[in-house]
Amino acid sequence: MLELLLLGLITGILSGFFGIGGGTILVPLLLYFTYETKVAIGISVIQMVFSSIFGSYLNSKKGTLDIDMVMTIGIGGFIGAQFSGMITSNISDQTLETIFLFFALFALVRVFIKTKEHKSPKSVSKIVLGLIGFGIGAISMTIGVGGSLLLVPILVGFLNIPLKKATSAGLFFVVFSSVSGLISHTIEGRIDYNSGIIIGIASLLGVYIGIQLKHIINVDIQKKLLMLFYLLIVMYLTYRII
Repeated sequence: MLELLLLGLITGILSGFFGIGGGTILVPLLLYFTYETKVAIGISVIQMVFSSIFGSYLNSKKGTLDIDMVMTIGIGGFIGAQFSGMITSNISDQTLETIFLFFALFALVRVFIKTKEHKSPKSVSKIVLGLIGFGIGAISMTIGVGGSLLLVPILVGFLNIPLKKATSAGLFFVVFSSVSGLISHTIEGRIDYNSGIIIGIASLLGVYIGIQLKHIINVDIQKKLLMLFYLLIVMYLTYRII
């Protein structure tokens, strides 16, 4: 119990401090603590349900959540994530960890690239938005990450959505994908609810602490620590795979 509470607290603190999804942190941590890859992914999905709902509630209070736009992407993500449990069950642990490694490498590269913001948003058909959500939902829930890291650059860079709205949309999207992913992974029998709920609840306190720390630490130091964090994940996963 103490170990799970500590894992949840650490996940929440790092997630709130760096402003990243809990799955990127939690899955490698669980692997380090000798959890099986597919069980770790299932626990991560539960934690995301807690954090995404809590975070989206806070964003809606601040008025940065465009529900109309996200609904279409979210529905696509919900449908896509329904396939995640089946995909995860039919892929080897090493392949899943390799996909996660590429995701971590993408995240590391993203630290160095500043997303350009544009003045006027583009008008995009609901079919395209739904397909974007479908693809990200299926991929992200297969490896137990939220998908906002993939969605935000698309919204800002290609659809010209303001960064604050895109970030809020990315988190709200995770509500759809994580709930659907939870259903899908449960059907496949890959969910450890006891561990997931304890970690999920503890992570909420951690997120609050992490957000408070974020306002104290210098932005440049925060960025360097984020680079170091992603680098450690990449090195650890590379070591495991090799």
